[in-house]
Amino acid sequence: MQVSAMDFLVEPVSGDMAVIRIGKALDFRNAAEFKNTTQEQVRNGVQNFILDFTDTGILDSTGLGSIFSLYRQVSPLSGQVVFASVSRPVQVVVQLTRTYKVFRQYPTVDAAQQGMK
Repeated sequence: MQVSAMDFLVEPVSGDMAVIRIGKALDFRNAAEFKNTTQEQVRNGVQNFILDFTDTGILDSTGLGSIFSLYRQVSPLSGQVVFASVSRPVQVVVQLTRTYKVFRQYPTVDAAQQGMK
């Protein structure tokens, strides 16, 4: 069952894994919503998150902060947060902030699912 928040589409993969399709932007306008969406997923037992950036044109520091918040929440649970299908604008932010040192990147969501098994 897909759960649709205003800007995010959550697709459960298994009991402890979900894909979150980020959409057009993850920035100051919707970072709190992202945080609320992911916290609810963690409460429901999800520990592993694949963030799909296929259609994402904007990722700002507030959005990045909300991703790190998720990372800090699932790390003690042996969970993971990985990036998939990173768009060019997001890749620029990832490079500038050296975020690639924290989050593994995969070319596709399928590759991320395989890599997280």
